[in-house]
Formats: sequence, structure tokens, C-alpha cells
Amino acid sequence: MPLGAARFGLLGGVADLGKLELIETQTITTDTTVDFTSIDENTYNVHFLTYNNMRYTSPVGNVIPYYRLSNDGGSTFESTNYISTAQFNTANGLATALTTQTTYGHLNGNQSSSTINKWGGYAYLYNLGDNTKYSFATFHSTGFYSADTSQSTTFGSSVYTVAETINAIRLSVDTTTLSSGTISLYGIAES
Repeated sequence: MPLGAARFGLLGGVADLGKLELIETQTITTDTTVDFTSIDENTYNVHFLTYNNMRYTSPVGNVIPYYRLSNDGGSTFESTNYISTAQFNTANGLATALTTQTTYGHLNGNQSSSTINKWGGYAYLYNLGDNTKYSFATFHSTGFYSADTSQSTTFGSSVYTVAETINAIRLSVDTTTLSSGTISLYGIAES
């Protein structure tokens, strides 16, 4: 028996642990929000969200991409009980921590009103289907910060401080409308 086959047999199919399984991909065509209402929260303890080529229209001041969670399948989305913090850095040397946010969970740091702005990143979301635990997220993103094309990057985490079953996720930006981008939601296999 080949060594690989023996290892698979002894570990009982562990080869699929950590495998990304696509739940849904959405392409933005000018949307106020992007909702994922079938997230398979009973199947996956960890979700992986990836977003790329994101842009927005008519920004006013800095724009912050964010997520909100739902416990009723997306009929409503929670607007309180979040805590987010992150490290925000730009190529010109600016480094700052985001202030605490209680109305949504961050997915990125401040994005400026630049018309060339484009950004992308990923987030891991934990415990969404477990009504005995808080829902957590960690994220990392990159994009342009200002009209002078200064590159920026953000990494951080957030928590929704209510222990309940989460069964939908909303993505949006705080002062404008999304104009383009692709967002994919995956579950991470545990067996």
C-alpha cells in the first residue's frame, strides 16, 4: 500500500480537513448591500470570506467596508454589540489603530474619497452557528488610501458580543454604494 494511502486510511479521511467548500459567490453591479442568507451555519464552524476588485461610487470622506450579522435568515441585521479593532498602515508611513466600533464589524480600515480606490481582502468568521459562543472575525485587506495612490493595508479582528445562532451575513460600506467587486463565501471542512 502506498504511504499516502496508508496515511489516509489511518487518519480516517483527514485529507479533507481545512478544505474550502464554496457556499456562494456574488458579483456586485452597484449595490447598497450584499447579503449571504444561506451560509450553512450548521455545517461549518469556520467561514472564509474573500472579496476583490471592490469599488464604490460617490464617496463622501473616508469609507469603511463592514459586515453585519443576522439571527433571522437575513430579515434583519444586528446593528449593535460589535467590537472591532485593527492596525491600519499606509506606504507613506501612517500607522494607526482603528477606534472601537459598536454598530458593525470592520472588514477594512478607512478608505479615502479617492476616485481610484480599489480594495480587496479576506476574513475568517468563527462560531456563527453556535448559539453558546460569541461570533468572531479576523481580517486582512489592502487597497489605495488616497488620491496620491498610497497603498494601504489593514489587519484586525472583531467580535459580536451576543451568543446566538448567526445564519446570514451582510456586507456594505458606511457612506456610499458599492459599484463593483466579487465576494465569495466558503465553509472550511472539518471532516
